Amino acid sequence: MLIEKNHLTEDQIEITQNCGTEPPFSGELLNEKRKGTYICVVCKDVLFDSDTKYDSNSGWPSFFDSIADKVSRKNDFSHGMSRIEINCKSCNSHLGHVFNDGPLPTGERYCVNSLSMEFNSDE
Repeated sequence: MLIEKNHLTEDQIEITQNCGTEPPFSGELLNEKRKGTYICVVCKDVLFDSDTKYDSNSGWPSFFDSIADKVSRKNDFSHGMSRIEINCKSCNSHLGHVFNDGPLPTGERYCVNSLSMEFNSDE
């Protein structure tokens, strides 16, 4: 799938295409509380629903689940750590990482860069 990326900022390109990370507590979606959906900033596919967002105090928007079949996972051994990277399944853009320290019902914490997403409000 060929996706135009000329609508992205330099920071969005760094995060989504080069696996960058925005500084903690800097993302504009961190404190978003409205009902709606979070979409991939690159391809506009829906990734997360606001009903699964919670405050993890990690500094990044956190979700306990993703929309079914919209987020892929792969092992990430960069920076001397073993983590699981999450990507948009449609365009393979880097979103962040998933950890096993989230709330029920999944026990997972999808830790996502704000710059990798846009928010569509239902309100």
